Amino acid sequence: MRNKTTMSETTDIAVPEATASGGIAELIRQMLVQLGEDPNREGLKRTPERFEKALRFLTSGYAQEPEKLLNGAMFSVCYDEMVVVKDIEVYSLCEHHLLPFFGKCHVAYIPNKKVVGLSKIARLVNMYARRLQIQERLTSQIAQTIEDQLSPQGVGVIIEARHLCMVMRGVEKQHSAAVTSAMLGVFRENKQTRDEFLSLVRDGKS
Repeated sequence: MRNKTTMSETTDIAVPEATASGGIAELIRQMLVQLGEDPNREGLKRTPERFEKALRFLTSGYAQEPEKLLNGAMFSVCYDEMVVVKDIEVYSLCEHHLLPFFGKCHVAYIPNKKVVGLSKIARLVNMYARRLQIQERLTSQIAQTIEDQLSPQGVGVIIEARHLCMVMRGVEKQHSAAVTSAMLGVFRENKQTRDEFLSLVRDGKS
C-alpha cells in the first residue's frame, strides 16, 4: 500500500456572522399568517429575523469563491502519495424542500507536485455545502474544484448523508442514507487506487 496522509476533520469551520437585512424576515411574517399563525404572538415575534439570520448563515457559501479560499495555502512539495481528509461534517439545505441534509464527507487526492493545507479542504466542503444544494452536485463540485485548483493525479470524494426531506416527510424512512461519489483521474482509471481510498474511508467503522 502506498504511503498516505490521513486526517479526520470533525470541527466546524467559522465564517463571518450573518446579519438580517429585513427583506426575508418580512416574507416570513407573511408566510406565518398564511400558515394560520399570529406573527405578533410572544413566541413568534422575533422568529422572522432569527430565521433570516440563520438562512443567510446557512447559505453564506454564495459569498465565497474557491480561488480566494485556497489562495496562499497551496505549496510545492515532492509528494505523490494519497492524501485523505475523512469525516468532514457536512450540513446543507436541499434545494427542493429547503430542508437540511447532513452527514460526512471524505476527500482524497494524489498530488502532482502541489498540495493544499488540510484545513482548506474542510473549508472548501463547507463553502459548497452552505448553498442550496443537491448531494450529487455538492459531491461533484468539491472534486472538480480540487481538480481545477491543484491539477492532481486524481481526486476522490464520497459523501454519506441523511436527508430530512425523506425522514420527516414523503416516504418517512427514518434510517435511510444517501451515498454519492465523484472519482477523477487515477481514482476513476485505477481500481487499486480507488479501492485503497474506499478501504481508508471504511477503516474504523463498524
